[in-house]
Amino acid sequence: MDSRTRRILIVIGAVAVVAVLAVGLMFSARDSGESDTADADTAENSQARADEESLGLARRDPEDALAIGDVDAPVVLIEYSDYRCPFCGVFSRETMPVLQEKYIDTGKLRFEWRDFPVFGPESVEGSVAARAAGEQGLYWEYHDAVYADAPTNGHLDIDRQKVLAWAEEVGVPDMEKFEADLDDPELRTLVDRDAEEAARLGTTGTPTFFIGRTPMVGAQPLEIFEQYIDAELEKAGVN
Repeated sequence: MDSRTRRILIVIGAVAVVAVLAVGLMFSARDSGESDTADADTAENSQARADEESLGLARRDPEDALAIGDVDAPVVLIEYSDYRCPFCGVFSRETMPVLQEKYIDTGKLRFEWRDFPVFGPESVEGSVAARAAGEQGLYWEYHDAVYADAPTNGHLDIDRQKVLAWAEEVGVPDMEKFEADLDDPELRTLVDRDAEEAARLGTTGTPTFFIGRTPMVGAQPLEIFEQYIDAELEKAGVN
């Protein structure tokens, strides 16, 4: 990453502190008085799962094509993201591969993506297209192909020609079905559902992450993700 991009990320991170504090206060108020209710002999793993369940965000659906990692992993990381967001692309290309190798592939972390298309109709088209590829078992291949083409500054242009080109690039076997699924109202409804969930949380920008009770806004450095993931794993009694 060049120095200009790093400076931009630092600014985004600083601005994001306000949003993090706001969301954190919301959850603190909601959960006040609950942290001391566990019995003294409650396992650390139960506390970590209680934190997750109190927010009600993690789905842990074994059929979820937009999730990777063990469905019973002790920790879940959720990302609300947009395919046209340059900082989401930075996370996908630079941070996610490390998290996958270190935490997801070792069974410690489950990652769940949420569509949050904030940059207009093209963002929605990108989300629907990825889900259409997911209908043929290629969601993450498509996801990575889109972000591989995303700029570090500005917003990725998404049109029907590019959508089809990415599908061909990742080897979608039935292009006729893929094109039909691009117009499937059910896939669009699923995108809308994720966006509505983000809105209910007060999320205003991408990427926004949740792990346990902790919200994180912006493409934070890898070390920040490791810090919070390790803290949640410690709660769960996992080294």
